[in-house]
Amino acid sequence: MLVAAAVCPCPPLLVPEVAAGAAPELDAARDACLDALGVLAAARPDLLVVVGPGDERAAGAYPAGARGSFRGVGVDLDVTLGDGPGYDAPAGRPLPQSLSVGAWLLGRAHWTGAPVEGLVVGTRSSAGECAETGGALARRAERVALLVMGDGSACRTLKAPGYLDERAAGFDARATEALGSADLDALAALDATLGHELQVAGRAPWQLLGGAARGAGLAGRLLYEDAPYGVGYAVAAWS
Repeated sequence: MLVAAAVCPCPPLLVPEVAAGAAPELDAARDACLDALGVLAAARPDLLVVVGPGDERAAGAYPAGARGSFRGVGVDLDVTLGDGPGYDAPAGRPLPQSLSVGAWLLGRAHWTGAPVEGLVVGTRSSAGECAETGGALARRAERVALLVMGDGSACRTLKAPGYLDERAAGFDARATEALGSADLDALAALDATLGHELQVAGRAPWQLLGGAARGAGLAGRLLYEDAPYGVGYAVAAWS
């Protein structure tokens, strides 16, 4: 059963070495993420799964010890998922960006709790598929926790990666309210097609979380919400 969840954004800029001189701009987001991870630790799960978005080639499970890096964004920094003995990823199968940021957060929080695994959910997965996957995850152990990585719309301002779309603020507001209140029906109702048009990387992971939380009776708390660089970022904790 799901006993706790942390929802965090997954831009590489969350890593100070990547953000460089702009790093202080996301200090509040980093602090909120660490607070959310503290909620996971306090729940004493038997299993922690880091869930993030990715394309269909990256979708699937990643074991403890899987490796990722930030060399793709110009920083010589490697990360490892959990404290596994090491995993020789086959060619083309390193941790994708979302799980690499999650692994970095766990390292920054000095996670020493439950075993850690990773799961990438395809960004085009339907709400039903996400919910079904989430329900299966929640049954993996008696006490399961999720670290759910994902950004809101990348279309919040003229300088955003996806340019300005007037629908973006409303979509993010609905998603943020649902994440902050653990409103499972509202998460399930997020429009996958609109989310794709607005470049919402977090839609599928959030709907997976909603499926995992069915019957768990968890309450949500919003810890951070902003749209620096024109991308919606939200941090929430469920327990």
